Amino acid sequence: MTDGTQPGASLADTAGRLGRDAVVIGGGLAGITAALALADAGVRVTLLEGRPRLGGLAFSFQRDGLTVDNGQHVYLRCCTAYRWFLDRIEGAALAPLQDRLDVPVLDVARPEGRRLGRLRRDALPVPLHLGRSLATYPHLSLAERARVGRAALALKGLDLADPNLDTQDFGSWLTAHGQSARAVEALWDLVGVATLNAVAGECSLGLAAMVFKTGLLSDPGAADIGWARVPLGDLHDRLARKALDSAGVRTEIRTRVTSISTDDNGTWSVQVPGETLRADAVVLAVPQREAHDLLPAGALDAPERLLEIGTAPILNVHVVYDRKVLGRPFFAALGSPVQWVFDRTEASGLHQGQYLALSQSAAQDEIDEPVAALRERYLPELERLLPRARGAEVKDFFVTRERTATFAPTPGVGRLRPGARTKASGLYLAGAWTATGWPATMESAVRSGVSAADAVLGALGRPRPRHLFEFEEAA
Repeated sequence: MTDGTQPGASLADTAGRLGRDAVVIGGGLAGITAALALADAGVRVTLLEGRPRLGGLAFSFQRDGLTVDNGQHVYLRCCTAYRWFLDRIEGAALAPLQDRLDVPVLDVARPEGRRLGRLRRDALPVPLHLGRSLATYPHLSLAERARVGRAALALKGLDLADPNLDTQDFGSWLTAHGQSARAVEALWDLVGVATLNAVAGECSLGLAAMVFKTGLLSDPGAADIGWARVPLGDLHDRLARKALDSAGVRTEIRTRVTSISTDDNGTWSVQVPGETLRADAVVLAVPQREAHDLLPAGALDAPERLLEIGTAPILNVHVVYDRKVLGRPFFAALGSPVQWVFDRTEASGLHQGQYLALSQSAAQDEIDEPVAALRERYLPELERLLPRARGAEVKDFFVTRERTATFAPTPGVGRLRPGARTKASGLYLAGAWTATGWPATMESAVRSGVSAADAVLGALGRPRPRHLFEFEEAA
C-alpha cells in the first residue's frame, strides 16, 4: 500500500507509536472530517476505508468515457459544516452556491406554455423574502397559498428542542394546519422529499421542522442551493485525499476492519487482515449496521437500537441524449414520477449532446425495478416535460441504485440516534445517522465528524484547532 506512507512502514508502525494516536474507520465525509480535524490538532491519524476510494456514498465512477456521479448531491447555504469542509479541502470554487434561491418547477398537468413556476427569494428579511414568490406561485390556488403562509409561521414557532416533535409525523401536522394534498405535493414534499428522503406522512415532525426552519425560515439566503460542477470524486476523493496527505494522515483504502477491542491500559486494537493497529482513540465512521457489528460489548447501553434505525433508498436515472434538450441547470417536476432533473453534461466530460440525471428520493417502490421498466416509464415522462426531448435520440440510459442511501427519518428515530461518545473510553461514533439534529445529508455527516473529533480531543487533552468550529459561528 502506497497511500502517502513511508517505504517499509507498516500500519502498526504508524498507529502504534508513542504519543497520541487515533484510528478512524470509514472514509466517507464523516471519517474524512474527523481525520482532518484530529490531524489539524496534532494527533497522529490513520484512516481506514474498505472501498477502493474515499467519499462514501457521494462518489463518481467511469462509464463509456464519462465520469458519472452515483447520484445528484446538493447542499444549501445554511449547510455551514459542509461549506467548511469544502473550504478545508480547497474545493469551494468547484461547488458554488446560487447567488439567490431560484428553483424552476414544471407542472406537467398544465398546458404547455403555462407549466413553469418558480420558488425564489427576494433580498428581504424573513419571512418576507419568500412572500412574492409564494404570492405568485402558479401551482397553488390563492387560498392554498394563504394557508401555506399560516402553516409556515406555525412551523417557525415550533421548538426544535421539544422531544415530542420526534414522535409525530409531518404529514398529520400539515393536515392539522390546513394543508391540502396539492399543497403537500407542490411545496412541502417538493422540498421535503429531496432533503429528508421521505414523504411528509412518513417523516418525523422534528426533522421536517428542522429542515424548513433552518432552510427557509432562518436567514434570507439559507436555502440558496449549491452543487458540484465537477464529478463528486474530484471533491470527496481526489481533493480530500490531497488534504489528508498534507495534514499527515495515513490513508489506507481497500482495508476492511474485522474487529476492535481495548486492553486493560485503555489502548485500542484495530484488527485488519494480517495486522493489528494500536491507538489511543478510535472513531467508528461507518453505517449504523456496520457500527453495531464492530462495537465491543458494553460500548452502548442498547446497541440493538442501531439496528432499529431504518434505511431509505434513492434511485438515480441517467439519460444521455444526442442533443441539448434542457436549457437550465436543473428543475423540479410536479404531476409526474420525475422529481428533480440536473444537467450533468459538462461535469461528466460529455462534449456532444446532453446528459441528464434524475434524482428519485423515497424510491422504495422502484429501487429494484428492471432497467427496461424504468426506461419505459421515464423516457416518455421526460418527453412530456421537455418538448425538445421528443425528437432526440437516447444515446445511453442507465440507473444507479443506493438501497440504503440514508437513514429513514421516521417518527421516533431521534431516540435511536446515538451521540459521538460511547461508554467505552476512547471509542467514538460518527456518521450522518448519529445525533446531529440534521437528516441524513452531507451536512450531517460533516457535523458528526466534527463532533467525534471534538470528543477525542477533549479526552486526549488536546486543544481544538482554531478554524475547526468556524462554521458554528456562521450558522
